[in-house]
Amino acid sequence: MEVREAMNKGIISIDPNTRPIDAFEKMYKEGVRRLFVMDETENPVGVISYLDLVGMLGAFKPRTIVSNNLKIEDIMSKDIITISAEDKIEDAANLMLRADVSGLLVLENKKPVGVITKTDICRLVAAEILVPEY
Repeated sequence: MEVREAMNKGIISIDPNTRPIDAFEKMYKEGVRRLFVMDETENPVGVISYLDLVGMLGAFKPRTIVSNNLKIEDIMSKDIITISAEDKIEDAANLMLRADVSGLLVLENKKPVGVITKTDICRLVAAEILVPEY
């Protein structure tokens, strides 16, 4: 099975100038645990996860997070791990394990087209185990 068959189409993204509190709110509203950071031309420049934001809380007082000039670009990871839509699901799982990430940006013709997560892969495995093909 190819990554494109299991990926989430569409990418939930934010601007590099977004405040961390606004990123938290967007994650909650969208029901996701990571946001891809896109520049003005919709090119990916970073990724921020829920755990990144929670970890940041230890460095600042809560009131500071809301009121200061801290931006997502100040705390995002600039190392975006990607995979091709044509690659196999097994390759995505192995890449996530090796890179110790829970999601990959999916590219097609060098353009972002979706996201595949560990949860997506677990759903596939569960479906195969719970409803085996005959």
